[in-house]
Parts: sequence; structure tokens; C-alpha cells
Amino acid sequence: MKCYKGTILSVDANDRVYRYLVEDKGIIIHIGNELPSRYDNAEIIDLAGKAIVPAFVDTHQHFASLSTFNAGLNVMEAESNEEIARMIGEYAANTREKTIIAFGASPHSVKEGRLITREEIDAVCLGKEVMVVKYDGHACIVSTPLLKKLDKKLSRLRGYHPDTGEMNQEAFFACSDYISGSLSIPDLFRNMQNCTDYLASKGIGSIHTVSGVGFIANLDITIEKLFAKSLRNGFQIRVFPQALNIKVATSRRIPRIGGCFECALDGCFGSHDAAMNEPYTDAEGGEGILYYSDEKVIEFCKKANRLGLQIELHAIGDKAFDQATRALKAALDDYPRKGHRHGIIHVCLPTAEGIAICKEYGIQMPVQSAFIGWKQEPDSYLEEILGAERTSRLNPIKTFVDNDIVVSLGSDAPCTDPDPIQWIHRAVNHSNPDERITVQQALRMATYNGAYATFDEKERGSLEIGKAADMVILSDNPYEVNPENLKDIKVEQLILSGKPYESAVTPLGRCIWRGLFSKNKY
Repeated sequence: MKCYKGTILSVDANDRVYRYLVEDKGIIIHIGNELPSRYDNAEIIDLAGKAIVPAFVDTHQHFASLSTFNAGLNVMEAESNEEIARMIGEYAANTREKTIIAFGASPHSVKEGRLITREEIDAVCLGKEVMVVKYDGHACIVSTPLLKKLDKKLSRLRGYHPDTGEMNQEAFFACSDYISGSLSIPDLFRNMQNCTDYLASKGIGSIHTVSGVGFIANLDITIEKLFAKSLRNGFQIRVFPQALNIKVATSRRIPRIGGCFECALDGCFGSHDAAMNEPYTDAEGGEGILYYSDEKVIEFCKKANRLGLQIELHAIGDKAFDQATRALKAALDDYPRKGHRHGIIHVCLPTAEGIAICKEYGIQMPVQSAFIGWKQEPDSYLEEILGAERTSRLNPIKTFVDNDIVVSLGSDAPCTDPDPIQWIHRAVNHSNPDERITVQQALRMATYNGAYATFDEKERGSLEIGKAADMVILSDNPYEVNPENLKDIKVEQLILSGKPYESAVTPLGRCIWRGLFSKNKY
């Protein structure tokens, strides 16, 4: 039995702040401003000016991809293509990997103002298969050896640009499929274990992962489910198969479906393929790409809804958002369900009509406040392609709150670093002052609402009697910090089920054995 003494931010229905929290055997048994005498024998842990909040929840990430890229080369902070090339060359010289994966290239954060090219990659590691993934996770640049290997498949697909080596849309997905197929199961498990430890260092105790990125027979979905069940440290994983084939979820007894890739209704701004109601304003123009017809999306949503599955759809542009709301509305009109928790991911540029549907039908929104003031996709670029007026309407978090829509926060990792402190900071300090929210609202989105998004709010998400003692010790009380300095708060420790976080790294055989027979949720 342990008693935490100090600042306890409960994130309960009234955002109460308490002085004492007592946990026993991983469950919160007391929280209040007084400590009853029956807890006199509890071990006292004095927070000494620090604060406790519920463990953070990342409601949208690509765990298998993040684990893979996290084990590779991250070039997101590079300031030039010359630096990226040097990093790739050095990495290639010190690895035995057959195919090198680098992640995070952006034309907006390097001095050249463009993506690195196939020739520049070849110059530093001639003869090696290299894929440099763009920061938004929707495009890549491949080296000549990789291009030659995949040319017959890629040349027939949309988004194929052999001159620069850049692959978009279906051509990019084909490259991703190849990379996924080249990974061994032991390597993927080890990468996931290490990645879980990394997420925990950020105070994240639960993730919602969208899976199904090109592994044969959707092996990554099966592995993520197995991995989720194998964990013994209290870390929670909820799997969303991103497939239009309902059986991918039902055959694995997964109660939810959706995400990006096959469930993406459009692309993204960075690759100029987010589906728009009005044309882009730059020289390239166009209205982006809507991947599917209304009929196909509605048919999918109706079938999944009737089977009792929870649905999530990717929508970046306003045209895609409208399609998502029409499809979910049609599904719920066809077969009304209370408490369905259907959601639309990203929702970067919503419409008033779609927001009204979300409010009426209880559609939730796992959004990415990390996209606000994003170095890899700055406002100056967004204004260039969207115009100032549309850019000002991006990521309208306060508008969602004002319409009683449940908003949760996520990283879309590996697109952004999974850092809840940054999510909170950017939501509170939105670049559009009219869309700024309170610290209390942002903390709720990063904790309780994340648990709510997958029906876990009765067990986790807030610090209340009877719930799991899943908590994060922060260096400062976010309610008292100057909003401009929220980003400087440090995660001191993650506590899951009352215990300091324990590493997920265990022998592979033991991990798989536990996963096969565990009753852990997934």
C-alpha cells in the first residue's frame, strides 16, 4: 500500500485537485484532501512540488511502423538534404541491414526547400536499398537499387515518379508493403518491446494502434494483438485493423476496425492529395484525391456497424471529412446504436455540416494537436497551398469542444514524436487564438477522453477510487504553469497498476507464450 502526498490532478468529472492518493495492489482505494487513520501504515511518497496526473493515452499511432522506424534512422531534425545524405551514408556504413529505412524527410525543414532525391541517396550508399519516408508517412524516396527491384510493380501505379525516386499514393503503399514483408518476426517483436519502453518514457501508458500495413496475411495485426496480450507491466494496447474487409477484425475477435492506409478516405496536405471541396491555391492546384466512392464507404460502415464493431476513418481534407460523416450517419440511420464510439481521425479541415452530424450522432474525434505549428509542415506552406482563410480553420479543437464532441489526442506516430506534453502545449497555445482551449480541457483529452475512445474509461483515464493506479509524475503542476511554458514540463515517472514502469523487453519465446494464453485486453 502506497500513499502519494502532494498535488493530485484527478481529471474526474469536475477536474478536482487532491492532496492524497492511496493505491493498494494496483487499484486506487482512496483519494482526497485528508488521509484517514486507516491508512497510517501506508508508505508515504512525498511529491515535493511535483504533480501526479493519469497516465497519457495516444489514441492514434502506427505502432508496428513506429517500432520499425524507431529502430532505424530518424532524419526529422536534419536542417539540409546534405545532412540527411551524410546521416544515411554513416548509417549504411555501420549496419548489416539489407534495406535501410530513414524517416522524417521534409521539404519544409531543410534549407534546399525540397525533398532529397534518388541521385543524392545513391551518391552516399550506391548499391544499397534505401527508402526515405516523408514526414507525413504518405510518400517516400527510394534509391536506384530499390527502384529497380520494384519497378515492374510500381510503374503501373498512381504516384510513381522514377526521375526523382519519389513515390506517392499507391506507389508508396507498394514500397511500404515490400519493407513490411522484409521484416522478421523476431526483429519486429524486439522493436516493439523497445518502442514500448520509449513510449513509457513519455508518460504514455496506453496506445491505440492502427495496423495492416502490408505484412502478408496482415501478420502485423496478429503480432500486435499477441504482443498486447503478452505484456505484464500494465501497458495497454488497443488494436484497430485498418482494413475494409470486416473479417480481418472479426476473425481475430477484435471489436473495432479502421484507421489509415486502406481505411484512409484521402491523403494529406504534404503530399497534395488531401481531398478538398475547393481547389488548392498554389500552382499545382487540383482538389486532391478521394480514394473511394460514397457507396463503397457507406457499404463498409453499414456492415461494420451492424456487426457491432467500432469504426474509425481517416479524413484530412474537408471533402474526405464530409464523406466520413455521411457514411457514419448512413450506417447509424440504417442500424441505430447507442454508445458506438465511432470516430473520425485527424479532422484537420472539418465543415460546419459535418460537425453538426458528429454532434448529433455522437461521433468522436482522435485528433493530432501536434500538427499545430508543426515544423515539418509549417503554416507558411499551408497558407501557400490552402490560402490564409482555410489555414486559419485547421485543427479547430475549441470548435469541437463547443459542439460537445469528445476529442482525444494522439501522435499519428511515426509522423510526429509521441509526446503528450507537446500535445497539451500546442492545444492550449493554438496558432489561432480563437481555437485555444484550457489546460484542464487539454489534459482531459490526453487522458480520460483517450480511455473513453476505446471503452476503457471505467478502468482508466482518471484518478478515482476503484480505477487502476495508472499515473504519471510530472515535474510541475500544469494547472499552475504559464501556458507558454507547458512544453517545458518533464515526465518524471510512469506508474502502471501501482508499480513503477517495468521494461517490456523480455525473451521472445516467453513473450509469445504469454501472448497465446493471456486474457489481457487488446
